[in-house]
Amino acid sequence: MNRYVVLFLLLLSCGCQDNPQQEANRTQNGPQKKYTVVVTTGMVGDLVRHVAAEHAEVIGLMGEGVDPHLFRPTASDNGKMMGADIIIYSGLMLEGPLQPALEQASKRGKIVAAVTEKLPQDKVRIPDGFGHHPDPHVWGDVKTWALCLDQVVDVLSEYDPESAEDYENNAAAYRDELQEIDDYARKAIASIPEDRRYLVTAHDAFEYFSNAYVIHVKSVQGISTDSDPGVQDINELVDFLVENKIPAIFVEATVNSANLRAVIEGAKQQGWDVTIGGMLYSDSLGTPNTYEGTYIGMMDSNITTIARALGGTVPQNGLNGKLTIGEKNSN
Repeated sequence: MNRYVVLFLLLLSCGCQDNPQQEANRTQNGPQKKYTVVVTTGMVGDLVRHVAAEHAEVIGLMGEGVDPHLFRPTASDNGKMMGADIIIYSGLMLEGPLQPALEQASKRGKIVAAVTEKLPQDKVRIPDGFGHHPDPHVWGDVKTWALCLDQVVDVLSEYDPESAEDYENNAAAYRDELQEIDDYARKAIASIPEDRRYLVTAHDAFEYFSNAYVIHVKSVQGISTDSDPGVQDINELVDFLVENKIPAIFVEATVNSANLRAVIEGAKQQGWDVTIGGMLYSDSLGTPNTYEGTYIGMMDSNITTIARALGGTVPQNGLNGKLTIGEKNSN
């Protein structure tokens, strides 16, 4: 037999040729083509990036300072969702105005999933007076937010079963990191003198944080920012600050601070000086490609800012020594 024919047969028998699908997936930069995941908030994007790692390109719709309660997609945003392989959002009606677009994408055959979809019911807060409307700010409790990793693993593994073990391992590694920031939160908040353990913010985004780390919370607005508080809401909060001698209140990155400044002025008229203790990240992460632009960095910043302003004992630059709180709060 011709030696070239023999060599060809040997190549076939050892499986050295790629099948058409494998060949189609090859790129100049590596053997496998990345799939695309579009995410809504930065917090969701953080979960997905940690689980997917090098297997997917993750594209966020909502950038720094964007309020998800009010976000409405543009034509460009709709194009990103239609061009994605998977769409992952937070859920519990956080992205209310975006819901029709998510439903439309699902009808067109896109994989659309909420990270909070499979949370145990006892982990989801239902505020009094809101009927069955859940509080969507789950990420305020690190342990509960970590449970959402399971949903991300399931969604990505169903789409890409060959990488399922990678997704499980990536999620497990990230859970260890989340445990560290959860431990830090408990110690930092516990270091605040009990009579000063009151967190007053622009809107009601910190109830999960309150329940997890044992700090009372008060706010001007409710769980959504789509309506303005009334004069009575502001006056009641002023009275609360004065009666409890609360030294500081906190502005939020995604919420106009005008209402809180009215509260400060009202307290001053009653003879009590209240300062702004710093800026908190409630519904978005910080600047992309910075420490505060990650979920752990966001939580580290919030925890450290709150504890420092209310008399707790924490490292000046946070758990990992990476914070720029002084710069942020001076703006």
